[in-house]
Amino acid sequence: MEKGIRLDSYLWAIRMYKSRSLAADAIKGNKVKLNDELVKAAHLVKIGERYTLSFPQGVKKIIEVTGLIDKRQSYEIAKENYIDHSPPIEKLERMPSVFFMPNMQRDRGAGRPTKKDKRDMDNFRKD
Repeated sequence: MEKGIRLDSYLWAIRMYKSRSLAADAIKGNKVKLNDELVKAAHLVKIGERYTLSFPQGVKKIIEVTGLIDKRQSYEIAKENYIDHSPPIEKLERMPSVFFMPNMQRDRGAGRPTKKDKRDMDNFRKD
C-alpha cells in the first residue's frame, strides 16, 4: 500500500502556510482548489497535481506537485518539491492615508497640540 500525504500537511511542509491548522482552515474556507474544484484537507496529494491557492489582497499561487514531503524542511528542500506557475504579483495602488499628513509636522518635544493648534490644522486641511 502506497503511503499518502494529506493536502494540509503537504502545504505546511512546502512552506505555503505557517502551520498545518492554517492550511486546513484555508482548505475549509475554499481558498485551495485542485483543477478549479474544491478539495478536503484529507485529500491525498499525488505528483503532477496542480493546486490554486488564494491569499489575502488577491494574491494567487498556482503550484504543481513534483515531490512528496511530509515533514517541514528548509526552504531550499521544500521548493524542490513543487513548481510555482503563479502569475507575477501586481503591486496594488495605495490610497493616501487619512490619518497621516506629511505636511503637518510638529517640533519634537512640543507636546500635545492645543485646541487652537487643532483648529489651525483643521483649517489647513480644508484649504
